[in-house]
Amino acid sequence: MKSIVLTGSIAFDYLMSFPGRFSEHILPEMIDKISLSFLVDSLVRRPGGIAANIAYTMALLDERPIIMATVGEDFEDQRRWLDSKGVDTSKVLVIPDELTASFFVTTDEVNAQIASFFPGAMAHAAQLSFNDVDPKPDLAVISPNDPAVMNQYCLECTELGIPYLYDPSQQIIRLKKDELWNGIQKASLLFCNEYELGLIKEKTGRAEEEIFGGLDFAVITRGEQGTDIFQPSGVLNVEAIPPAQIADPTGVGDAFRGGFLKGYLNGLSLPICGRMGALSASYCLESYGPQGHDFSLPVFLERYSTVFGDEAELSSLA
Repeated sequence: MKSIVLTGSIAFDYLMSFPGRFSEHILPEMIDKISLSFLVDSLVRRPGGIAANIAYTMALLDERPIIMATVGEDFEDQRRWLDSKGVDTSKVLVIPDELTASFFVTTDEVNAQIASFFPGAMAHAAQLSFNDVDPKPDLAVISPNDPAVMNQYCLECTELGIPYLYDPSQQIIRLKKDELWNGIQKASLLFCNEYELGLIKEKTGRAEEEIFGGLDFAVITRGEQGTDIFQPSGVLNVEAIPPAQIADPTGVGDAFRGGFLKGYLNGLSLPICGRMGALSASYCLESYGPQGHDFSLPVFLERYSTVFGDEAELSSLA
């Protein structure tokens, strides 16, 4: 089994629902003076954070992912939760007198979201280093974190010869142009959604061909339009899997990454990895919260076979 270290956020997600559409309350001619408050119908707290969400889905699929992140003194319940699912939290560092990061998001009736993020203990992530990880992992994931730490991890992985997946997403706005471009240039894999790709192109001033040119491949998620995987040999499209129901979109992209990485670490082809990601995303979309979905590997394999009609594709995982 190949090893993986996931860096990025561990957080508590505060999920709220608004029984209307945000778009109906935004005045385009006054966008520079926007001042809105939405009365929400519900508020729940759930375990979350990008690194934790990816690890959670991977653990459901019988992987043993390692999370390297900083948390606050309020983390212990979430640690027990992740440990119970099979996530390795031994590299998670508790920062005294700090709170675990918090993610506040309101979702409207068409699944549009408005969110804010408080880093809390995540601001201390520089206390953790790949130089202290032994043995070195087969793959590292560098996902949204303190921007300086993301740059630090890119440099450490390069110096140590650890291939890494670069997933800058929410921190594209905070990263400087040269920092973002250096992170992409040194990466083996790039993951983002179509809007984030647009931000990367605008911020770096680079065309897609140049952005993807030095990578093994790039994965661009496009919601209902599926996923495009850019390889030197061409572009592969993987269709999205319609969910049985839509409960909550929070964490769907993280679930996709978890499913994709399960296939990738086990040497499966990129089309199969993409399908595993799409199915994992569908499971998440059908549940409330980024770690609300729950299944075993046999159940996942059975549904995969039902959807795609090929039992042999994942026979090596059974």
